[in-house]
Amino acid sequence: MFLKLALGLTTALALTLPAAAETLRLSHNTGDTTTWQQGAEKFAELLKAETGDAYDVRVFPNAQLSGGDQMKQAEMTGRGAIDMVLTSAINVTPLAPEMAAFSLPYLYPDYDAVDRTTQGAAGERMEEIMESHGIHVLAWGENGFREVTNSKRPITSPDDMKGLKMRVAGPMYIDVMNDLGANPQQMQWSETFPALQQGVVDGQENPIGAVIIPQRVYEVQKYITPWHYSYDPLFLGISKAKWDGLDEATQASFQKAADEAMEYQIRISREATADGLEFLKEQGMEVYELSPDELAAFREATKPSFDKWSDQIGADIVKLFTDEVNAQ
Repeated sequence: MFLKLALGLTTALALTLPAAAETLRLSHNTGDTTTWQQGAEKFAELLKAETGDAYDVRVFPNAQLSGGDQMKQAEMTGRGAIDMVLTSAINVTPLAPEMAAFSLPYLYPDYDAVDRTTQGAAGERMEEIMESHGIHVLAWGENGFREVTNSKRPITSPDDMKGLKMRVAGPMYIDVMNDLGANPQQMQWSETFPALQQGVVDGQENPIGAVIIPQRVYEVQKYITPWHYSYDPLFLGISKAKWDGLDEATQASFQKAADEAMEYQIRISREATADGLEFLKEQGMEVYELSPDELAAFREATKPSFDKWSDQIGADIVKLFTDEVNAQ
């Protein structure tokens, strides 16, 4: 009698308790003060609300889940070792070289041109390519236009880059720096600040709002030139195996949370960038604004890298991007 009563109470309690949330691990490249982190946290918050607390997204900054290797995160997500990833296009080029199309030197004149590619046929084509590597792209975010900083001298012309030891994120940027006569050194972001601090490298290039300000690069760099030489989008992706295992209603919840989170992440990144140069001046950085002719000299100097990587990416994909960039 007592056993039946106990079993009955246990069953009733089990029926009334909510199911335990499923934990998803989301990896990204940068520190926990960046707009990357804010976008990831916003997604976690929105997904929790959309699914009635069914999912608990744990965010891991600084590529912790891949041993600090920011290039490895996408490959691990593709094979299901990581559930979700927030990373930039340039960081997945070892896996999908076509993604370098976004970051071709001096491809984009402004944000409108950027948005035409990420939200148009070019973005859809990149999503198909990532799907073939086991990652379902949920939404596009923003790292931003990459600007050059260093501790040695103002950058006013390609000649000023000669001999500078420059930290870069990926292979295409190695080629660009070689075009300019710099000494590129590929390095994980987690290693970059101490390398700048100790003089192992002289400079780096990154977006103002997404990285330079929140990662306090201004504390170890004296000069910045906003040369807008390359744009770097983010994408929020999920393991295709994980995605395919979700029912349609849950997929819709993931999609809605991702869209809203990345819209938020883009907005705060662009807001931080808009006011960024004045803030950096207040922190003691010297800002050099290039004239159109000076900018043209950098564009011409980096054309070999544009042509080399266009050949690797493929003429059809480059045309898809340039057509959307030039659309009115």
